[in-house]
Amino acid sequence: MTALARASTAARRPLTWLTVAVLAVLITLVALPLAGLVRATLSDGAAPTWAEVLASPMSSALFWEPLGGSLLVGLGTGLLSTVLGAFLAWVVVMSDVPGRRVIGVLAAIPFALPSFAIALAWESVFRNDLIGGNAGLLVSLGVAVPDWLAWGPVPVVLTLAAHYYSLSFVVVAAALANVGGDLVAAAELTGASRLRVAVRIVIPAVAPAVLSGFLLAFAEGVSNFAVPALLGLPVRFQTLSTRLYGAISTGDTVRGYVLSILLVVVAAAILFVGSRITRGRSYSTITGKATRARTTRTGGWRVPLAVGAWAVVTATALLPGVVLAVSTVLRRTNSLEGGFTLHYWVGESDPSISQGMRGILRDPIVAQALGGTVGLGVAVALGAVLVGALAAYVVRHLPGARPAKGLIGLLSYVPFLIPGVALGAAFIAQFGAPVGPFGSLYGTFAILVLAGIAASLPFAFQTATTSFGQVSAELDEAAVLTGASGPRRFGRITVPLVSRGLANGGVLVFVTMVRDLSVVVLLVTPATPLLSMMTFRYASEGFTQQANAITLVIAVISVAATLLARRLERTHRSIS
Repeated sequence: MTALARASTAARRPLTWLTVAVLAVLITLVALPLAGLVRATLSDGAAPTWAEVLASPMSSALFWEPLGGSLLVGLGTGLLSTVLGAFLAWVVVMSDVPGRRVIGVLAAIPFALPSFAIALAWESVFRNDLIGGNAGLLVSLGVAVPDWLAWGPVPVVLTLAAHYYSLSFVVVAAALANVGGDLVAAAELTGASRLRVAVRIVIPAVAPAVLSGFLLAFAEGVSNFAVPALLGLPVRFQTLSTRLYGAISTGDTVRGYVLSILLVVVAAAILFVGSRITRGRSYSTITGKATRARTTRTGGWRVPLAVGAWAVVTATALLPGVVLAVSTVLRRTNSLEGGFTLHYWVGESDPSISQGMRGILRDPIVAQALGGTVGLGVAVALGAVLVGALAAYVVRHLPGARPAKGLIGLLSYVPFLIPGVALGAAFIAQFGAPVGPFGSLYGTFAILVLAGIAASLPFAFQTATTSFGQVSAELDEAAVLTGASGPRRFGRITVPLVSRGLANGGVLVFVTMVRDLSVVVLLVTPATPLLSMMTFRYASEGFTQQANAITLVIAVISVAATLLARRLERTHRSIS
């Protein structure tokens, strides 16, 4: 068969057209925004901005100091998150500490909360009078809070670690659960001490998971915007995320685009170095059929370990919610002396309270933002799952065509390397001005949805790939023998079998979008209000009760959706 004939045959296959459509969508969502970002920094008159940012008298304040701040925050977040996550994972999976199942549930909650929820709770307790405004609860009770504990890198790192240690916990716990109990028992029967068993068997087995958890927390810490903005900017502690946000929000877009590209490069380099460290090395110490992880008897350490584990999950999963809830019913910001009120929730406009602002449940703008937030989460979840599922289906079923498969996989993974603020800047660069017959998307709901789908693609694609991989090819082959067409096989066999896995992924995408601020902070306008942006604005303007109340609403939505996802996952496992 000639090449022309083969091409003609391929063109008649529905899968070929589906591949073309998937590639077109991925190029539009990922490649074009990045290309637009680069093009904007190399256009006429813009190229000198690179030298200005990297090598000029202003470069220290523009790039190098924020870079140092980002790396400091990333390193601190990565190390502390790894220590806390690995400790809790060991307690839950391998120890005999009482209540470890509940500890495991609580340890996963902080990641479901917005990162700025813990930052706002920290500010409500530890804020001092360094920058003016209402001080926190400790100061109102007569406790002197040092500046380094109220503002700057220390509270930024502590609050980010309290949020992102859940990543390390989940990754390390999964690795510990796969450490065969028979292998540990055999080592103990030979007389090996617990320390030797840990050093020679357990630690090597989970080393890749520990490193992965560190890299994830490091990258998230480097790219996070909300926490450094709330706890760092008031004392001029800058990171690359806050610096590029400041540049773009003040109209210095080209400089902001340059900083966005540099932030992408930094985040990608971190993850690339981490992958190179583990490439080609074998950490495997387990062979044969895996058995249940062996429980370690902790003896006299049982109570101290339980106290430590409960202290961590209480401080990170329970106390922030309690602090935020209490702060919303205080008549005076962060002070018990003024008494309590429900005004910030259900009150009518009163000029003597909060400059006449209504309670959030009576505010039509908050109601509009709530609808926009939920609508955005649903739209992004549906879009990301659809694109991810189609991309995974093409990669799994497309015969040959390695370049097409490789390109789909690459474009589906690249957004993982792009921090949210930088991705938002890329969408402004590409879609913020009219392109041919298409008008500008800036200020519309559409650009929020497109940016959200792009940011969620890596997770949606990975979830879909896993779900499709669990479906045996024999089922599809049997349907082929009955004469069923490709679309019919996909709709009647594949979709029902992968639906629960895709639904679980969709719920988690929804949670991420509802609580996210970094992706949307540059894209939101008064015409498209969102709860996360209202929280940030209220917190920046000193309306603490309103900011904390809206944060609680976001937290309730996120935690409820996360619990739903866990239930779907358990149901899926029990059925399969």
